[in-house]
Amino acid sequence: METNKILVAIDGSENSKRAVEYVADIVKGCRDFEITLLHIERLPDRDIFPDEEAWKKACVGHRQKIDAFLSDNKQMIADYGIPQKMVSTDYVESCHSPLSEDPAYCSRGTSIAHDILHVAEKEHFGTVVIGRRGVSKAEEFMFGSVSNKIIHSGKDCTIWVVQ
Repeated sequence: METNKILVAIDGSENSKRAVEYVADIVKGCRDFEITLLHIERLPDRDIFPDEEAWKKACVGHRQKIDAFLSDNKQMIADYGIPQKMVSTDYVESCHSPLSEDPAYCSRGTSIAHDILHVAEKEHFGTVVIGRRGVSKAEEFMFGSVSNKIIHSGKDCTIWVVQ
């Protein structure tokens, strides 16, 4: 674990943007931090598309949207005065992605929280930051909560949940 490495999990939402802003505000003025913005790909459900081509087009659109979100947030961090060389992005593809080119690690789609923690452990991040959606207790019971799973499953790192 390296205490100066911060992993910020993003999903393209306003909550994840707030998490990035929070980290940028905390580390501005410090020069010994590495920040990685991480997105775990979740493909659109194939069943809602009329054919394979429409699904692939939606996958490409999702990738473009997230790439733009990553780029915008990296620039926003730079606007806080944090050098670009201290910030990187990581996009973990789904193992089932039609765009995949046999990545070293891909998401099996079972648990976003597990994938985030896997990257954090593998890359020795000292801090994991995630935005909280604020789901109701019923939704959390039915569908789970990524932030809740990270809080309960994370080890050997600090976890910040930004609401």
